[in-house]
Amino acid sequence: MLEEILKAIPVVLASAIKFILGPLQGYALKLHPITTSLSTILGMMISVVAFTYFGDWLKKRWFSRFFQPAANPSNSRRKFMILLRKYGLGGIAFFTPLILTPIGGTILAIGLNKPKGKILLFMLISAIGWSIVFTAAIYSFGRAVLPNFIK
Repeated sequence: MLEEILKAIPVVLASAIKFILGPLQGYALKLHPITTSLSTILGMMISVVAFTYFGDWLKKRWFSRFFQPAANPSNSRRKFMILLRKYGLGGIAFFTPLILTPIGGTILAIGLNKPKGKILLFMLISAIGWSIVFTAAIYSFGRAVLPNFIK
């Protein structure tokens, strides 16, 4: 039991940075699929909680120094903002494990000025869904698809 928990720590840390790394790491460490899935969810939610509650501080202290709001937003930025408003928090949460990182998705969600509880709920639902999908896919097809050093 303790060995399984110690093996799960790198899975949590990897999925806190990039979601897909969690199931890959769990498969490489030969963890049980349920342990891998739960560790992946935990890793993403650690990032989401940290950046949801410290994101305002980061935005005020850190990002305001480097990124000034544009007086005349570019055409691509306008299109990006239209997409954010069209798909909203659900779209961001859906695409966070696929394309974005948990950190990037959370920062985008904070930028929409949605309530923190809603951000956490949507990201949790997305993490649970995608963790099950990725873990099942990797554990089912990993032997045939993944390189030898992961097997």
